[in-house]
Amino acid sequence: MPKIDLELESMYELEEPKKYKVVLHNDDYTTMDFVVFVLTSIFRKTSSEATKIMIEVHEKGKGMCGVFTKQIASAKVEQVAKTAKQNSFPLLATLEAL
Repeated sequence: MPKIDLELESMYELEEPKKYKVVLHNDDYTTMDFVVFVLTSIFRKTSSEATKIMIEVHEKGKGMCGVFTKQIASAKVEQVAKTAKQNSFPLLATLEAL
């Protein structure tokens, strides 16, 4: 039996899924409070983590919210777009391959 398991293992080598980072981009209209809200509600950041990322977005033009598989990263980007639109903000989130 172990021989069969080894053969199957070598035939079907699994690779780690490719990871993507989700990035928020600065704009002149989205409030800092809303960015913190997005980070705490969608990305489950603590208040202090969210504030740190929000300041990075404000000062550097963009900030990383997290690293996810492509499917999860895409869903997070869509959630940000939907939430921003519902609140009349142009906040942009994108995903970048690592």
